[in-house]
Amino acid sequence: MLSKMIILMIWIAVLLAVLGLYFHQTYSRFSKHGVKHMKIVPMFGNMLRVILRRDTLADDLDRIYYTFTKERFVGKYEFIKPTLIIRDLELVKKITVKDFEYFLDHRGFVDEKVEPLFARNIFVLKGEEWKDMRSMLSPAFTSSKIKLMVPFMEEVGKQMIQAINKKINESNTGAIDVDCKDLTTRFSNDVIASCAFGLKVDSFTDEKNKFYEMGKTATTFKLRHMLLFCFLAAFPSLSKKLKVTLFSKSTTDYFKELVLGTMRDREARNTIRPDIIHLLMEAKKGQLVHDDKEENANQKDTGFATVEESFVGKKTNNRVWSDIDLVAQAVLFFIAGFDTISTVMSFALHELAVHPEIQERLVQEIKNHNLKNGGKLDFTSIQRLTYLDMVTSEVLRLWPPGYALDRICVKDYNMGKPNSDATEDFIVRKGELIAIPLWCFHHDPKLFPDPMKFYPERFSEENKHNINPAAYMPFGLGPRNCIASRFGLCELKVLLYQIMLHIEISPSVKTCLPAKLSTESFNPRLVGGHWLQFKIRN
Repeated sequence: MLSKMIILMIWIAVLLAVLGLYFHQTYSRFSKHGVKHMKIVPMFGNMLRVILRRDTLADDLDRIYYTFTKERFVGKYEFIKPTLIIRDLELVKKITVKDFEYFLDHRGFVDEKVEPLFARNIFVLKGEEWKDMRSMLSPAFTSSKIKLMVPFMEEVGKQMIQAINKKINESNTGAIDVDCKDLTTRFSNDVIASCAFGLKVDSFTDEKNKFYEMGKTATTFKLRHMLLFCFLAAFPSLSKKLKVTLFSKSTTDYFKELVLGTMRDREARNTIRPDIIHLLMEAKKGQLVHDDKEENANQKDTGFATVEESFVGKKTNNRVWSDIDLVAQAVLFFIAGFDTISTVMSFALHELAVHPEIQERLVQEIKNHNLKNGGKLDFTSIQRLTYLDMVTSEVLRLWPPGYALDRICVKDYNMGKPNSDATEDFIVRKGELIAIPLWCFHHDPKLFPDPMKFYPERFSEENKHNINPAAYMPFGLGPRNCIASRFGLCELKVLLYQIMLHIEISPSVKTCLPAKLSTESFNPRLVGGHWLQFKIRN
């Protein structure tokens, strides 16, 4: 019995020694090259406070960004995965533009053999496949295509206002408390249903329609999803072997049949509707091309935050795409629009509610436009609303839809020295991850004075030239920027236009004051939700 105990203790000692050596090797990636990082917890790296929900991802990035103020880049361990946080804007420009070919790819959370519907979209595709998909889809998101979708957005806006007015009129006080995240999600849901899938749904009256419920299922990321994301990112090989998936079979089957069924029906009926499904069908046939004349005439046509298409999106290719590839793009567009743009919208409404003087100035601009245009709303005229663009630009600075941009190094890259005292350059190895903390740049007082103040005047004609273009990146930087920035900005402006024209918004007793991000969600959310009071505007 004693000998067995001794043998067991020896094996435990050996296991502990092996783990110790493994962790020492894993967590010395930065320190042995003079790259600073926060203290680690074995297995968790620098992720424990986020996992325990003591910090948001914004808090986590801020801690790194402001702890090492003299560093060009700082190390971070996502569990056991080394990640480089870039603090230097010149280096950001090199990585995203000049040396883009070294950092071509985003990280992928799922394996295409396990979950192809969510691994074959343009955000996750890598290398030449990504370039070819970008060039195929890029013409679908030009101004001329989005212009045709504005009537669909306006129709959804009218449904929303009718539903709000009905609830206000039924109330005893002439005012109602509204969960703005729920409201903007329903607006985004119905816009996507119409603009992408050619479906007419009314999520404001039919609150539990299947399209909305499936979207909510696919985009609600709670603690379980946070842990799954982390597991997939930290242990991709093991995740693949275990066939770990983020989405249920019923969710993937629903979207697959929705897209392919719509395509089959349109081909059979020879139906043409100017939406994303039609554009995907055209793209598969090779019939979508860039109109250079239009693009040159519409530089920054949807506002300051618009990102321009690079040479990558304008090259031609003859790659043949499968039906699953097309479905994957439609699903990505749905998921990104369902949550991402609705999040920005809810923060926009919050800021306008707590700044009545800004709300009033915006209302006057919108009223004047509405009177001048005879109540008509169209793509061209809405872009002439300069104060609306200033407001949306500032919302995207203060509350960007994402906390950081990620890139995978595809070939070894010399980052230079981490600081002025370092003696050697740091080489990022192929397959390693870098992160660009756009949240930190957007809130850096050296780049944006008084950064927590909601101040649309930053983006006025007199002031916007003072903004470092590399420091403002709500839709990313370089060729791998957001392909749908024009669509997202237009949708945001249409929502604000409709609500400001008809509804007066103000803080309610449930409004989060001062604004504070919740640790309960993987995505940006306010503590207690996005509650505001709505009244019919006189």
